[in-house]
Amino acid sequence: MYAEERQDRVERLVTATGRVAVVDLAREFDVTSETVRRDLAQLETRGVLRRVHGGAVAASLTSRLEESVPSRLSRNADAKERIAVAAMTLIPASFSGAIAIDAGTTTGRLAEHIARWSPEAPHQSLVVITNSVRIALTVAENPDIEVNLLGGRLRGITSAAVGSTTIAQLARLRPDIAFIGANGVHAEFGLSTPDEEESAVKTAFTLGARRAVALVDATKLGEETLVRFAGLADLDMLITNDSPAPDLSAALDDAGVEVMVA
Repeated sequence: MYAEERQDRVERLVTATGRVAVVDLAREFDVTSETVRRDLAQLETRGVLRRVHGGAVAASLTSRLEESVPSRLSRNADAKERIAVAAMTLIPASFSGAIAIDAGTTTGRLAEHIARWSPEAPHQSLVVITNSVRIALTVAENPDIEVNLLGGRLRGITSAAVGSTTIAQLARLRPDIAFIGANGVHAEFGLSTPDEEESAVKTAFTLGARRAVALVDATKLGEETLVRFAGLADLDMLITNDSPAPDLSAALDDAGVEVMVA
């Protein structure tokens, strides 16, 4: 097989699966690992992939890649809906207290359900704290909910408030539950996101609440992005749509994280 043929095959594989391993490619093509690495280097130069330890990932999986909320709304929509429905079991009609909701598309789907929340008794109250303009507007439609929109510098790509003002406000609050999104959940690296300022707010949400619940679809399990904002031990629960891989499952269990598969 010529180099061009191998590289075409590698390009198709990385497009289909998101990642490839040097040892697997060497076995499949019956070539040395050095030959595979040269192929990967050429593909990286062409922008097809990004080399990582032991192989390569699709260029779209770079640690700094961040898409706008509208571009992500329809992606994995069924999984996000299932996760949101499962998360609502933590906010029954009998619930009375404060919850924090981080900016994101899965948390945004949860907000759509919260907008229809109805208290069991007249004296009950639900306070929603969020740094997301989109989530605040969604939840504010419900007259039974008090919305606390955090201030700060608004990031256009996520419609989320970030910065020292946002973090200072969170430091004065102690919500009962914080629902947090993440771009990656990794056995060793923990929870991560591409942006440093957004990461700082996520850390404040996670550590400031009495209970921290991550809402993460299965495509992000096992992934790492640039900035770590929490360790697995900082979580109380992970709600996802598929069982984590054995290594991540073991790490979550060791950290005492309850996993709910929606």
